[in-house]
Amino acid sequence: MAARARIPGVTSATDVDVYLANVLDDKQAALQALRQTIRAAAPEADEGMSYGAPAFRYLGRPLVAYAAARSHCSLYCMSPALQERYRSELAAFGMSKGSIRFTPAAPLPDGLVTRIVRDRLGEIDASVQKK
Repeated sequence: MAARARIPGVTSATDVDVYLANVLDDKQAALQALRQTIRAAAPEADEGMSYGAPAFRYLGRPLVAYAAARSHCSLYCMSPALQERYRSELAAFGMSKGSIRFTPAAPLPDGLVTRIVRDRLGEIDASVQKK
């Protein structure tokens, strides 16, 4: 099964386990580590699936998502401004609009992921307070 293929009926955190079980071993380990780092940085976030990829939501809003592709893994920080803010620290990784690409051999540093997730939490908190 292709790593990014939608799996029928996959919507909950339990279904994230189903998604990850269908990812090749090296990417599976990298994504499990990323998942744990995100969980530790945002324990109050809800986990589930969004657009066929494992994702976290906070206060009902998209926090971050991640996925496996044929030749890399991706972290989606859901914020172009945030991705731009970390551009220099992400220079060693591939980036496209909305995604940060990495490989299992060269994963994103846990500290960097933690800072990205916490900054994203702050963005969401600020947007909720404005309303």
